[in-house]
Amino acid sequence: MADIELKTAGFDARFPNTNQTKNCWQNYVDYFKCVDAKGEDFAPCKQFKRAYFSLCPDKWIEKWNEQREEGVFPGLAVRKAVAHHD
Repeated sequence: MADIELKTAGFDARFPNTNQTKNCWQNYVDYFKCVDAKGEDFAPCKQFKRAYFSLCPDKWIEKWNEQREEGVFPGLAVRKAVAHHD
C-alpha cells in the first residue's frame, strides 16, 4: 500500500456532519465500483481510495476486505434483474 499518499480527505457536501462513518463506507464502496467499471489507474478511483484510507479505521477496512474476498460483503452485492411480465 506504499503507492497511496495519505492525507485528510477533503470536504464532501454529501456528509456535512462530524460523524464520518457513512462517508467512510460510501467511499469504500465507490472505490470498488469505480475499479470494476474503469480500472485501478482511473484518477477518480484513486480519490475514493485516498478518502476511505483517510476516513475508515484499519479494522473496518480489514473486515470489509475479508468479506469481499469471501463474497459476503453487503455493499457490493450483485442484484439480479427482475423480469417484468406485461
